[in-house]
Amino acid sequence: MNRWQEMYISKLASPKEIVKAIKSGDVCASTCALGEPIGLVEALATRVKEEQLTGIKHHMLLTLRNNAYLSPSVSDRLQHVAWFTSGFARKAVQEGRADFMPCYYKDAPRLWREFVEADVFYATVSPMDQHGWFSFGVSVSNARAQLSRAKKVFLEVNKYMPRTHGTGFVHISEVDAICENDLPLVELGDAPITEKDAIVGNIIADLIPNEATIQLGIGGIPNAVAQALKNKRDLGIHSEMFTEGMVDLIEAGVVTNRKKNINNNKTIAGFAAGSRRMYDFLDDNPGVEFHSIDYVNDLNVIASHEKFVSINATLEVDLLGQVASESIGPRQFSGTGGQADFVRGASYSKGGMSFITTYATAKKDTISKIKPTLTEGSHVTCTKNDVDYIVTEFGAARLRGKTASERAKTLIAIAHPAFREELTQAARKMHLIP
Repeated sequence: MNRWQEMYISKLASPKEIVKAIKSGDVCASTCALGEPIGLVEALATRVKEEQLTGIKHHMLLTLRNNAYLSPSVSDRLQHVAWFTSGFARKAVQEGRADFMPCYYKDAPRLWREFVEADVFYATVSPMDQHGWFSFGVSVSNARAQLSRAKKVFLEVNKYMPRTHGTGFVHISEVDAICENDLPLVELGDAPITEKDAIVGNIIADLIPNEATIQLGIGGIPNAVAQALKNKRDLGIHSEMFTEGMVDLIEAGVVTNRKKNINNNKTIAGFAAGSRRMYDFLDDNPGVEFHSIDYVNDLNVIASHEKFVSINATLEVDLLGQVASESIGPRQFSGTGGQADFVRGASYSKGGMSFITTYATAKKDTISKIKPTLTEGSHVTCTKNDVDYIVTEFGAARLRGKTASERAKTLIAIAHPAFREELTQAARKMHLIP
């Protein structure tokens, strides 16, 4: 037994014992998605439920479980702060029981280093190696920045967390306490590809050149794009999120990363969530590296890639090209995430382009997603000055370099036919078109 193994044993405890160190009024923080330490947060929620603690703040980027800390029964004693509002946290945020943190994803580490302090940082990690290092696995994100500002660091070791390459590591000497909890990682179901998704996916794929470096999100349309890219060659990946479709593209030989200007021969990401198959693919895979999100989403890093292509989704778009991707009116739906980072970064890439996708309608074709103006109170995710392509199942509208009048006409042309006349009349009233 070496020094690090002895240190490990000395710091080993149960989740219940570890959270006794948390005091009323403490600020707790966890890294994103699968990095959330389930045993520790459940033990914390139990203490709060039993009214042993009050005034707790719990910061979390993207929760993938219906955790006890989201319950109305504890919201007067524990406030969840969502840095990206997932479906599990959405109701709590919309009802005012939880708060949210507006920020560009690239800025999250800086906010932790300069503006937000934590009493406790906790995370799920892979088992320790012989040198005393744990891996943050598929949830590197802003973990190191959070850890750097925490007074106490607790780790939950899980054998199911992949050990990934890159810069997402923490040493036993930095840690105050450790628990073990071999809970299988949450798996995300693969979003089915609808007929509309396939149409949009093919429209975008036809515009992506060989040797491009791509960023994809999650959902039916990104899955459709990935499927439609299988006739391309020598693509690269540089994406905040590593997705299921990327495994397929790498295994098919479509993604080689050979033509990337930086991080040649490497897929780069900040975090991942998907299936067990994906987690096994990422485990000890030197071809995929996970880095801090302030590097992955840095505009200059993105722009350093030639032919960088960003693909994201929105909830609605107005006739000038402003997009609201995170709220429905004033009601928070998700978060800014990295959409604006990649849209702007791609705009500075030589030969780069960005695509914002949406279905043309919602609610069984009764509502147009292309509107004269955004719904009152909507949060603008990307400004009209940054948006490049808007894509619906009716086509692609390139807005970059177009006047206000040209934008309105181009966007109306990809709206659902049933709404084009209505949008045209609205554009005339707004003096966008004659």
